[in-house]
Amino acid sequence: MPIKMKKIGVFTSGGDAPGMNAAIRAVVRTCAYSNIECYGIYEGYKGLIEGNVIELKSRDVSNIIQRGGTILKSARCKEFHEKEGREKAYQTIKKIGLDGIVAIGGDGTFTGASIFNKEFDVPFVGLPGTIDNDLYGTDNTIGYDTALNTVIEAVDKIRDTASSHNRLFMVEVMGKDAGFIALRSGIGVGAEAILIPETPTYINELIRKLESDRHGRKSSMIVIVAEGESTGGAFEIARQVKEKCPNYDSRVTVLGHIQRGGSPSAMDRVLASRLGNAAVNALIEGKTNVMIGVVNKNIAFTPFEKAIKHNQKINMDLLTLAEILSC
Repeated sequence: MPIKMKKIGVFTSGGDAPGMNAAIRAVVRTCAYSNIECYGIYEGYKGLIEGNVIELKSRDVSNIIQRGGTILKSARCKEFHEKEGREKAYQTIKKIGLDGIVAIGGDGTFTGASIFNKEFDVPFVGLPGTIDNDLYGTDNTIGYDTALNTVIEAVDKIRDTASSHNRLFMVEVMGKDAGFIALRSGIGVGAEAILIPETPTYINELIRKLESDRHGRKSSMIVIVAEGESTGGAFEIARQVKEKCPNYDSRVTVLGHIQRGGSPSAMDRVLASRLGNAAVNALIEGKTNVMIGVVNKNIAFTPFEKAIKHNQKINMDLLTLAEILSC
């Protein structure tokens, strides 16, 4: 049933992702369109505990759609893990009179929102803001497309220098628990091998692939390594390859936090805008404890617990495609 929403809060939590600002902008302006006051909560749950909250008008979110990072900032908050901390957060919500909250983040953000909702019955809806794309209930998360393009642009440049010096490059990308960035970027750059957490890494098999007749004639070779792959990351892979094949002139590049930064792509701007608008409408319609995503181009609602526990699975067809195209 529709609920009369007078005040809605919005915050970003966890790792920043390109497109978060576009989502904030959409929430603020949809609130303004619906005659609802919108309040920005700085530094996620920490801001709720400390009362670091400010009202946001439409003009306050002008010219942020193209900016990376998050204007509301993000921070880890150990205090929110304790009941006493959550009680302080609830007092802030009561003091301001918030009727619902839009939480933009990943599984940790949604876990906290789910616990808080059960204890204090505050309506929460979540937007998937993470470059890892590992949340169930959406085809893409906010920031994933931009991160992919950032990796591809960087590796294309690495390929240039690798070709100039006949080198093997191990390029480590983000993905502690999931290999979505590694898999798709690896296909996109034509990598000779892609190593991800979801599948075991066998050094001898990797070397056989690199030394095959086809690869042996190449002037450069690129191996994309997700940071969470089973051996221990790009440096360990490079060490073991060098130990077995000392003739390789190999280098390691860790792209690190460059993948989180930069202006969001058009895809991420549109996705974040759609989700921000849908979040406000969902609260008005009385929905709570759900993550809002896009599945098959349509807005979809997934309970927090399902979005968290049923993490997105790797597309096995893409794994097969990567193997075929790199042979």
